[in-house]
Amino acid sequence: MWWTATAITRWAGSSRLSLPDLLGLGGSIAIALTYFANLQGAVRTDGWLYSLLNFVGASLILVSLYWAWNLPAAVMEGFWALISVYGLIRALAGYPRPR
Repeated sequence: MWWTATAITRWAGSSRLSLPDLLGLGGSIAIALTYFANLQGAVRTDGWLYSLLNFVGASLILVSLYWAWNLPAAVMEGFWALISVYGLIRALAGYPRPR
């Protein structure tokens, strides 16, 4: 199994994160923390910050996919980034919240 103590020790001792790994992890963390902040009431979904952080996260993941291509992930992150741009434009233009 991949999670055995030997496997974890081997991975931790011989593994270094590459730039694509760091970018992808940074993007994933940005999206996850933005979602958590929303659930805590710290970030509103109709505000510019929520859309901006989601866009940055999705973009970082997309950049990381250049080195380790995965079509389904690229499609998902592409939609995530485009929807975030839509939300950012709405927030900055002052459109009312959709019902």
